[in-house]
Amino acid sequence: MDRTAGQKRASGAHLYPPVEPFDQRRIDVGDGHVLYVEQSGHPEGQPVVVCHGGPGGGCSPTMRRFFDPRHYRIILFDQRGCGLSRPHASVTANTTWHLIADMEQIRQELGINQWMVFGGSWGATLALLYAEAHPDRVEALILRGVFLATKAELEWFYGGGAGQFYPDLWANFRRPIPEGEQHDLIGAYHKRLFSGDYMAEARYGRHWAMWENALASVAFDGPPGEASSDYARAFARLENHYFQNGAFLEEDDQILRDRHRIEHIPTKIVQGRLDMICPPISAHRLAQGWARAELQLVPMSGHALSEPGITAGLVRAMDALRS
Repeated sequence: MDRTAGQKRASGAHLYPPVEPFDQRRIDVGDGHVLYVEQSGHPEGQPVVVCHGGPGGGCSPTMRRFFDPRHYRIILFDQRGCGLSRPHASVTANTTWHLIADMEQIRQELGINQWMVFGGSWGATLALLYAEAHPDRVEALILRGVFLATKAELEWFYGGGAGQFYPDLWANFRRPIPEGEQHDLIGAYHKRLFSGDYMAEARYGRHWAMWENALASVAFDGPPGEASSDYARAFARLENHYFQNGAFLEEDDQILRDRHRIEHIPTKIVQGRLDMICPPISAHRLAQGWARAELQLVPMSGHALSEPGITAGLVRAMDALRS
């Protein structure tokens, strides 16, 4: 989950000035996929890799601005099928485990022994699963809008829970789907997002993206602007592909099952109390009983990276982790 980063400044902290990448490259990770990877900030600085949301959201230049560029070596990459990675919108050989292997290949190719992992929403999911797979490679975790990829979370967002707070938008999301299929909206959208008709896929992709994007901020006051057809189609196809397959996890609650593998890693969690996409219960469950995890519940804040309180919390977290 999670579509994009915003441009807002935060009260109590500010985004760092824009910086340009000092390195941009394409990395062939196999299976026909080539990933876009960039580095900015200090070339010899403390490495931090950013896991974007979605799946399918892609990175944005604003994501560089949460880190002091005089200190951090900032690594952004577009996951398989999205952003500047190619092939665009492809779900072939595109699973959680492929993405984890991709991160390891990026780390090795960049000559990094250990890095911090920063991620929000689906990016938090990927960060946690990567850390559980490679705990010796993670110096710290910085998470926002925690999503544990459980059936309960998907049911909340695509089964009517969040719709009770946004009934008008929920009705719009359901409307394109025949009533007889509305009991399984992920499955119903899956059929249409993979129909082979580009225009139909883009149309349903916009409906899918609109539902999520509208609920990202507590300041929602009208329909958000529509994403481009290419972006909406890729975002919706990738996200739906992962959710249709339970994020390719071995079992529900796998992240909590394996939390013991990462409990030695310092972890900062910034969570909006009013997050309608990834409700705070998941962040609470993750942090409960984890001595090295620090959970900050941000009042009057929703899901988006651009929420002022969320931005402030993340900048403070990164500043505190400088060593």
